[in-house]
Amino acid sequence: MQSNKAPSAYARLAQMAEEYGFDVLTVFADLMYQPPILPLLIAAQNTSRIRLGPSCLNPFTQHPVEIAGQVAVLDLASKGRAYLGLARGAWLDAAGIKQARPVRALREAAEIVRLLLARDAGGYRGEIFSLAPGTTLQYEVARPRIPLLIGTWSPKTAALSGEIADEVKIGGSANPAMVRRMRELVDVGTARVGRSADDVRIVVGAVTVVAEDGAAARRLARSAVAMYLDVVGRLDPTMAVPAGTEISDEVLDRFAMSGTPERVAAQAQALFDAGAGRVEFGSPHGLSEEDGVRLLGERVLPRLRTPHPNPPPQAGREPASR
Repeated sequence: MQSNKAPSAYARLAQMAEEYGFDVLTVFADLMYQPPILPLLIAAQNTSRIRLGPSCLNPFTQHPVEIAGQVAVLDLASKGRAYLGLARGAWLDAAGIKQARPVRALREAAEIVRLLLARDAGGYRGEIFSLAPGTTLQYEVARPRIPLLIGTWSPKTAALSGEIADEVKIGGSANPAMVRRMRELVDVGTARVGRSADDVRIVVGAVTVVAEDGAAARRLARSAVAMYLDVVGRLDPTMAVPAGTEISDEVLDRFAMSGTPERVAAQAQALFDAGAGRVEFGSPHGLSEEDGVRLLGERVLPRLRTPHPNPPPQAGREPASR
């Protein structure tokens, strides 16, 4: 979900997602939108099973201490259903924020979160961030370890994900070729530290618009994709995206899932077949949000309900295995 709604809307959408059997509810953390902790806490209070997390927080607008506090309180409120998404962030230049040494910043942020959740008061001295000895959370935590997702298109950050993350997310893509490419990039990191490729699950998510009127759904998806295609299109090395032209059907299908329920299900299945362990259906979901979630739940998910070899990551196992 995008965090641009009234609080009451989050409760209803979270309830619908759980009732329809979605596995995870993600809230974006885009600059100048509501902080994702608000809808996530509302979702935690109105659900009992679905996993919840931000995708993604970044260590340039929030210090890792604050990130640790937010994910810890979400895990408490949800009784152990939280995950943490980290990324370098996007469009931060609009606020004059420089993203120096992003791979190092993400590594250190993840280490600080890990130490604070584990109630390790030994301190931390990194190249970017530090904690004085004795610094620790002043309340009990639900779990000493929370699953970590890193969002990236970058080879270096993907390799970092292979070393330390449970999941790596390609945001803004519905391209099966990019899933296969990301697996190669992540496996550089898993090999570096002796992890199995199965220890890191590939997540892919994109603008999704599903409707009985498939043409109307695709028109809305084109409008939604146009706002970020200039950025995301440059990141995909598997295809050339023409600049400044109308979005073709081929390009639309690589950066959005859109059309009738049958078409959207086929796109999602192609991502699973390419090696994705999880597929995220992003906003706006449908011609109206609730109609989109309803069609996804009633008409798309049943077409994808087959046993999958990669169940959700479980916290507390190092490295996480699925």
